Amino acid sequence: MADLTLRGALPPLLLPPLLLVLVVLAGALIAPWRRRTGALLAGGAALGLLALATPMAAGWLRVSLEGDIAAAAPGAAPGAIIVLGAEVARSRSDVDVGPLTLERLRAAAALHRATGLPLLVAGGPIAPGDPPLAGLMARSLAEDFRVPVRWTEEQSRTTGQNAILSAALLAEAGIGAAYVVTHAWHLPRAIEEFARTPLAVVPAPVRLDRPPRGIASDFLPRADRLAESWWAIREWAGRLALRLGW
Repeated sequence: MADLTLRGALPPLLLPPLLLVLVVLAGALIAPWRRRTGALLAGGAALGLLALATPMAAGWLRVSLEGDIAAAAPGAAPGAIIVLGAEVARSRSDVDVGPLTLERLRAAAALHRATGLPLLVAGGPIAPGDPPLAGLMARSLAEDFRVPVRWTEEQSRTTGQNAILSAALLAEAGIGAAYVVTHAWHLPRAIEEFARTPLAVVPAPVRLDRPPRGIASDFLPRADRLAESWWAIREWAGRLALRLGW
């Protein structure tokens, strides 16, 4: 789920693309007095912004997050499937699961049909006034995939809270191991958070990415790829914050 604290990500001002935009502005402000320094700052930041908007940079950033997914299974067989929420989609009249969350639900539904294991969905409100994401996920699984949900964890606002509260719910049911369904780029941090709980987990990655092919279109900037780069950099920031104990 989207983390709302320093534990999950550094403040937006410290992350591209906003950081690079601020550097461009700083370079422009410095230029009248220190022309060369200002030009280097503004030009370098602008090039960095363009680079992050390419499929090449976005693709390698995603792949770099997926390299250390643990493959070892716990001693006990999984007794449940945990699905971590990601984001919501808002319309004029409703709030529903977003595209990333929907991808995770589809993967979880397939895993449920393959294993017969019960589902736990995890995620609290994304923003003040929103319904808990877990409730939206449970509704989507029931209505869109005809898959029942046994547990809903509706209080968490970070990946760490996802892990703690989900582990507690399953412990009450006598379950000591579970699959964790989330995107491959988010999974290593999620597994690290679950490692701090008594629950043993088995990774169930969604959409393992392949490296960019290096074709001409991989070097053409696109707005959607800039958003993907932002997600990846934010995830790396979340890992750093976890290492620092924030």
